[in-house]
Amino acid sequence: MSDNPERELRVSKIRDGTVIDHITAGQALNVLAILGIDGSGGEEVSVGMNVPSDRLGRKDIVKVEGRELSQDEVDVLSLIAPAASINIVRDYEVVEKARVTRPTFVSGVLSCPNANCISTQGEPVESRFEVLDDAVRCVYCDTIIREDLPERIDV
Repeated sequence: MSDNPERELRVSKIRDGTVIDHITAGQALNVLAILGIDGSGGEEVSVGMNVPSDRLGRKDIVKVEGRELSQDEVDVLSLIAPAASINIVRDYEVVEKARVTRPTFVSGVLSCPNANCISTQGEPVESRFEVLDDAVRCVYCDTIIREDLPERIDV
């Protein structure tokens, strides 16, 4: 916070919804895409990008009015924002606060980039990936996804 109140950026509190804090800097737009928020659904959304953070150096923040995230959404978010915290707000008060935890496996939320993988061959096989420290690995073909992870999310 600045010592000069005139230099502070103020974003209004939300009445009910979710605040996703400590998102890896530069990932806020990917978080919105994962949540299916593109501006056409009428949700009130506040986004702070590349803001100072004691813990991360720089971070993004997303506030979504009128929506609480499901556990599946939180699991997928943990893949691109492993340090994120989820705050559930009701009547302007934080009623739940938790850090995301990365699951060991994710199923049905990513597409494998390997065209020869059984999960992409039109077979009735749901994609399944092992979550690694900095990537995910397809359990069927061992393909590892790192950089293009946000583009592979099917939520």
